[in-house]
Amino acid sequence: MRGRIFSIEEFATFDGPGIRTTVFLKGCPLKCTWCHNPEGQSFSAEYVRSPNGCLACGACIAHAARRADGSLLLTEASKNACPRELVRLCGEDVEVGELCERILSNSDIFHSTGGGVTFSGGDPLGQSEFLLACLSYLNGKTHRTVQTCGYASKDVFLRVLDHCEYMLFDLKIMDRAAHLAYCGVDNAIIHENYSALVRSGVDFVTRVPLIPGVTDTAENMEAIARFISGLGVQYIELLPYNSMAGSKYGSLLREYKPRFDPKRKLCWGSDIFKHYGIVSKKM
Repeated sequence: MRGRIFSIEEFATFDGPGIRTTVFLKGCPLKCTWCHNPEGQSFSAEYVRSPNGCLACGACIAHAARRADGSLLLTEASKNACPRELVRLCGEDVEVGELCERILSNSDIFHSTGGGVTFSGGDPLGQSEFLLACLSYLNGKTHRTVQTCGYASKDVFLRVLDHCEYMLFDLKIMDRAAHLAYCGVDNAIIHENYSALVRSGVDFVTRVPLIPGVTDTAENMEAIARFISGLGVQYIELLPYNSMAGSKYGSLLREYKPRFDPKRKLCWGSDIFKHYGIVSKKM
């Protein structure tokens, strides 16, 4: 079986316990307007252009194709036309065994630090069969973590839960209409899967990306606090918005349209979470 990845980060310390190898699977069912990894949104391989050393000669643009919405898309001809060789294909197809053996090459580091592998994205549940095949291959060989937004069928989610030791679960917006507007999907199944995670006994951490004026509002954070405390969850991690998030969009010839003021000061909501008996950690 083969799957599509767009990056592998070794010696990661942010994506679960210990020192880890983080594998980023391509494709995500959400379309968050603030996405920090736009190259991971599409399930298709696509060409990206590095800004470092670009001559702005326009050769890659001259060979670009046009998307259905009228925007431009870099092509193989764009790659071949670049005099600095700054255009590359983002999206590598790999076999389960090939990928897992590469992961396991760091087994000594995993064992000495309590680390392992983390599958992220995009969202790894978008390639659920490939993900499950990798998790099965690694069973008993290393610690397995999955980082997800939780948007998948209940059956897929429970199967993945049964094949990992740890999960990083993102909660973004509690209001269904707002979630649909900012993330492109309804959040009912996300909440159902989160509840299943809490009941499962699998170790996990809840994470909230703090997006100014969107997810960091008092109303949204209180709704999150009320939801998770009602399930008995007493710990949450808060991830601040990266002001450099928009810089990647130009490499895809896409315009960054965040639909919020990225310069607005973040609200951390510490008092809100404390009121509900939840320890909140700033990451």
